[in-house]
Amino acid sequence: MAILVAGTAGVAGWRWWHNRPPYGPEVLSARATLQLVDQATADAALEPVSAIVAGAGDQIFLGRVAWTRPPHPQPGGSLRIVLLDKRSHLAPSFIAVTSARPGSVNAGWDGSLEIAGRRYPWLRGVGVREVNGSLWSSAGAVCVWSVDASPVTFQTVLHPARPGTPPELLVPAAPKAVEDLLIALISVGPDGQVYWAQRLLH
Repeated sequence: MAILVAGTAGVAGWRWWHNRPPYGPEVLSARATLQLVDQATADAALEPVSAIVAGAGDQIFLGRVAWTRPPHPQPGGSLRIVLLDKRSHLAPSFIAVTSARPGSVNAGWDGSLEIAGRRYPWLRGVGVREVNGSLWSSAGAVCVWSVDASPVTFQTVLHPARPGTPPELLVPAAPKAVEDLLIALISVGPDGQVYWAQRLLH
C-alpha cells in the first residue's frame, strides 16, 4: 500500500510540475490590434511575406500582436495566436504571417489548439469538431516558436458565404465587423501542454 501511495503521489507531482506555467500572461503584457484594410495596406504590412490576395466582395483583416520578452524564456516553449469568430466559433483556414523574426512564425494547426478548445469554452472551434461521425478541423492559427518574434503581423481574407459548403469546410464568412472577432494568445510547453490562454481582443 505504501508503494502504491508513493507512486500515485509521484505521478501527481510530475503532472503538476509538467503543467506548471513558467510565467503567467501578465509577464508578457501582450496587446493586439485588428483592422479592416485594403490590399495595398496588407501587402506592405506583410513584406517580405506575400499577403493573401482578396477578390470582389472579400474582406481583408490585418492583425498585430506584440508582447514584452520574458526575463527567463522557457526552452522549447511556444505561443499560438488565434483569430476566432465569436458567433459561429469558426476560425479562418488561411493566414499569412510575418514577424520581427520571420523564420520564427508560421501558420498551421497542432494538438495544442485542440487542448485549448476543450479547456476554454470561449475558444471552442479552434480544435477539431465532429461532422457525420468524423473529426475535422479547418481552423488555422499562428504558431510562434520564439518569444523574440514580437511583434507578429498576420492577415486573413474572409469570403462571402458560399451556399452548399460542406460543414467540415466551414470558415467565418464575410461580411464581418472587427467586433465580431476575437484574438487569443495561447502559451504552449515543449511537450505541447497548454499552460494558459488569454483573450487579447474581445
